Amino acid sequence: MINKILFFPLVSFFNSKKPKLNLKNKTILITGASFGIGESLTKLLVKEECHLILVARSIEKLKLLQQKLQNNNAKIDIFVCDLFQTQEVKNLIESLKPFTIDIFVSNAGKSIRRSIFDSLDRMHDFERTIHLNFLAPVELSLALIPNLVKNKGHIINISALNVKLLSAPKWSAYQSSKSAFDEWFSSVSIELNAHQVATTSLYLPLVRTRMIKPTKAYDRVPALHPNEVAMVILNAIHSRKKYYAPWWLTLAQLFSILFRPLLEWIMIKLYNKGIL
Repeated sequence: MINKILFFPLVSFFNSKKPKLNLKNKTILITGASFGIGESLTKLLVKEECHLILVARSIEKLKLLQQKLQNNNAKIDIFVCDLFQTQEVKNLIESLKPFTIDIFVSNAGKSIRRSIFDSLDRMHDFERTIHLNFLAPVELSLALIPNLVKNKGHIINISALNVKLLSAPKWSAYQSSKSAFDEWFSSVSIELNAHQVATTSLYLPLVRTRMIKPTKAYDRVPALHPNEVAMVILNAIHSRKKYYAPWWLTLAQLFSILFRPLLEWIMIKLYNKGIL
């Protein structure tokens, strides 16, 4: 509970109740739907009279989720797609053409924590993260924008607060790819908003999902639960608010700018000691 209050004090207050949503006959596309935040969001949205299109790599998990949630108000369609594979993204876009998407929740992502000295022969780390975290959501957005404009729809970007802060060592692949989509989304949001398409960026801290499990140091670090983030997304759908972020993010950004040399010096010391 303290994590929730520290992260979103106002949203935490409203999250005690599910917001009233008007999603009847709306179609919602969710990537990364089979685990973590996507799965939690799906379980909340199935109570609504809407159409959920769930996208993930795991056909078994998607089928299990669809079967488990079939006796609810929402209609569920599932599509298997590895967003790293360019052709699979194109196939997904073709499969989506019969549907009119009203809300796109860009949730799928890939996190890699690895020293650059362990990445010298691993160009595929950068290729994979740039495809998953940047190119695929851009390509999907480009395909969906005409219908989103027509329906005055909504794109929700599940981002990370570290894209707004001083970069840390060992996160070059993840940081660059997430930052790339954040910059792209910030730029196109102006144009989309002018056409009455809502855009929301969620700048999240750590969330207790499969993505952070490989980094053992995070086992001892406070993190949000996917259900908490799913409730934030519901509030974003309801309010069409442009940003959700921790109350302290602006202070952290200012600190990053004013004390950058000091922070970099500290990080070098911690890196040399094997702490970072």
